[in-house]
Amino acid sequence: MEAGVDTLLLEREAMLRLGFFAAVFIFMLVWEVLAPRRVLTISKLQRWRSNLSLLLLNATVLRLLFPAAAVGIAHSVQAMNWGLFNLLPLPAWIEILAAVLLLDLAIYLQHLLMHRMPLLWRLHRVHHADLDIDLTTGSRFHTIEIVFSMLLKWLVILLLGPALLAVLVFEILLNGMAMFNHANISLPRGIDRALRYLLVTPDMHRVHHSILRRETNSNYGFNLSLWDRIFRSYIDQPQAGHDAMTIGIPEFRDARQVDRLPGMLALPFLGRS
Repeated sequence: MEAGVDTLLLEREAMLRLGFFAAVFIFMLVWEVLAPRRVLTISKLQRWRSNLSLLLLNATVLRLLFPAAAVGIAHSVQAMNWGLFNLLPLPAWIEILAAVLLLDLAIYLQHLLMHRMPLLWRLHRVHHADLDIDLTTGSRFHTIEIVFSMLLKWLVILLLGPALLAVLVFEILLNGMAMFNHANISLPRGIDRALRYLLVTPDMHRVHHSILRRETNSNYGFNLSLWDRIFRSYIDQPQAGHDAMTIGIPEFRDARQVDRLPGMLALPFLGRS
């Protein structure tokens, strides 16, 4: 039975991920229109055209280089009985929960490295150079960073040997939460406070996109807020407040460069780290 479920997940992985992505994207888009958090300053048409073009480029490159994606490598690892979870006789639900938590920790640590290592920061600053922040910012990453991220994810999967279902659940959560916590949406303060005990909220993550370096180097989490609290990288609110804070990077303020696809792809090779 388990082998049959794994085969089905492997065959439907792309469709499931795309279906969840589309559903969350439409939901967050409607929310942004009905209850925006901030007044955006840059042409939404131009930003969306560039950000979504980069998303399409990255998705194409990933499918060409890694046709089986993260779920495919998890299937191979399971077949060879590699990894930590293949050595530990855990109940299925505990294994899935532990795998999702450890994969989320790995993404937090990867994000931390992207900020701390100058060469990796050159790639990651494409994400931070967006002059506004909304749900499309959550998919705005340089193609080389996307490939690097997939290779690191493969390494973690090789070490852990997680179930296919755990990897698929994590991938869907990661994509959905990236749109949620970058979205330009209003949440009542009380709800935001309550959610922050577990999840990264839009107000929490927006601090990370501040032009101030101290704030940029904080709030690295994508899914769970606990990693920032454990590793003391948590900042509660931006110094200038959410309405007045400036989004982006000090040295890249020209929308003609940072919000157009050719400029975004060239950004890692320009200026200083």
